[in-house]
Amino acid sequence: MASVNDRYGHAAPEPLYAAIKKYVLDGIARGDRRPGDRIESEAELIKKFGVSRMTAHRALRELQNSGVLTRLPGVGTFVADPSAKGHIIEIRNIADEIRARGHQHASLVVKNVAEKANRKTAPLLGVAVGTPIFHSMIVHSEAGVPIQLEERFVLGSAAPGYDEVDFTRTTPNEFLTRAAPLERVDHIVRAVMPSTDAMELLKIKADEPCLLLIRQTWSQSRLVSYARLTHPSSRYEFEDSFTV
Repeated sequence: MASVNDRYGHAAPEPLYAAIKKYVLDGIARGDRRPGDRIESEAELIKKFGVSRMTAHRALRELQNSGVLTRLPGVGTFVADPSAKGHIIEIRNIADEIRARGHQHASLVVKNVAEKANRKTAPLLGVAVGTPIFHSMIVHSEAGVPIQLEERFVLGSAAPGYDEVDFTRTTPNEFLTRAAPLERVDHIVRAVMPSTDAMELLKIKADEPCLLLIRQTWSQSRLVSYARLTHPSSRYEFEDSFTV
């Protein structure tokens, strides 16, 4: 059984419910279990792992709560549809969203350069033409499937070194959260048809509708980032909830 270190540095056994979750998630990551495939019942997991019903129930419940599994009363437990869900009001790192669903995140960096704002890009950040900015374009994939094309313009003085960051190991969201702590966010969501870049990089057809999220972020009372996040509608959806 796997072990971790406790607060005193001693090896502690991995909780049994965590071992069951890992077993299910590993099967999904390998492609052995696909959306709609049935997962072993609590009784079958009890027999397979030699655990209590409470332990098996907790593992399945947590996987269901995280959106990995769906349970149909009287029918069984199944691998959930992997259609991604993004949060509009809450700013979440896409890599964290994907990992929370038990899938692997990967990035393809198409562009990450320093340049001067021109007549088209200067208004996006509210700066004068010629102002130093960064321009990046990254494809984010979930379990090998492209789900987001992120094109971002960043104020150079707000995030020095942005163009030197390895965005295959981190994300612009993670870097900017440290370099320019979030103060304000504006969102616009549109339904659009894919651009030529989106079709090629997201590997979709010209008639695939897309969800476009335009996100502007402020830090220290200045606009520091303008991002266009394009998602194939068949692979992604937005959701949010809040209390009035």
